[in-house]
Amino acid sequence: MVYIVGLLSLVFLVLAILVLTRLTSVLKGVNTDATTEESIGSSVNNRINGFLFLAFFVVGLIAAGWSFIHASQFFLPEASSPHGRHTDSLFWLTMTIITIAFVVTNALLFYFAFKYQYRKNHRATYYPENHKLELIWTVIPAIVMALLVFTGWRAWRDITKEAPENALAIEIVGKQFNWEMRYPGVDNDKLGNYNYKLIDAANSLGIDLEDETSFDDVTVSSEMHIPVNRPVLLKIRAKDVLHSVFIPHMRVKMDAVPGMPTRFWFIADKTTEQMRNETGNQNFKYEIACTEVCGQGHFSMRTTLVVEDEDAYNKWMAEQKPWLTKNPDYLARVPEKLKAKAAKYIPATPAETPADSTAAPAEGAGATTSASLR
Repeated sequence: MVYIVGLLSLVFLVLAILVLTRLTSVLKGVNTDATTEESIGSSVNNRINGFLFLAFFVVGLIAAGWSFIHASQFFLPEASSPHGRHTDSLFWLTMTIITIAFVVTNALLFYFAFKYQYRKNHRATYYPENHKLELIWTVIPAIVMALLVFTGWRAWRDITKEAPENALAIEIVGKQFNWEMRYPGVDNDKLGNYNYKLIDAANSLGIDLEDETSFDDVTVSSEMHIPVNRPVLLKIRAKDVLHSVFIPHMRVKMDAVPGMPTRFWFIADKTTEQMRNETGNQNFKYEIACTEVCGQGHFSMRTTLVVEDEDAYNKWMAEQKPWLTKNPDYLARVPEKLKAKAAKYIPATPAETPADSTAAPAEGAGATTSASLR
């Protein structure tokens, strides 16, 4: 492929030099109508150039078709979400309309260059205005574009509006150069509030412990788990620079903007295991990547998305410990009126063994022990 491109580049370069050479010779010649007409009026040359125009169009069309067929093996498989499949259908509809318009207009362009090639004593007919033609080529494209924009807007509105009531809300936060996720705990199924002013080395997401719904929140940074066939609402934000949440197989893409939370909800209807069977790749993994160049480590800003059945998800969730459980020192930051509720998430410390619960030692042993204590 590289050699073909190089050869075509060389051919076009030679042709460009020949054209420039001819133009230079014409410009240097006697500037009379007869000479100019004789220079450009050769019927043989015009016929050759006309056929070259047609040949270029046909060869270009074949090359474009071959390129598409060759690249199709690298296309993503069918989307793993209803929204993704709808997005794909809109994409291919748009591509079909654009391709048809491109082929028709360029076919006319190259055909007209052949049909209306220069002929001696032939004079062109000019139309200074044609209102009907102007209306046709203005109104029809405008209607088509308006319909495409409207259908695209509806698809965008559907996934950015309020998520269904049973949606699992997950907060995903981008920072250089990894993703952090926060899940609602199993006790209240609600994400607690956050405050960027509370961010520190341990509380990297700024979890607000003045909100009791945050006590059971779970944070993970290794991979995201979601249940299949359940709506998932991603609450997206960034801590430092612009990032972008991209889940290609779900056709999910949304910017993570510092200071401006964004959202996106979707339904994954194919588990990771199903995709491994469909693709024949037992190492298949859904990926969450960043598609905004966010610094030198941008290439490594990715994590894995695990889609599993409800039972497997619940089992994984039950194994996760609340953030407060892993950071018991933050109990001191909980308001006094809520400390009793928060205390249940703090691991209990082993109680000291009471002295009166031990058996009385033998007399000799007791004397020795008492003596040693004294």
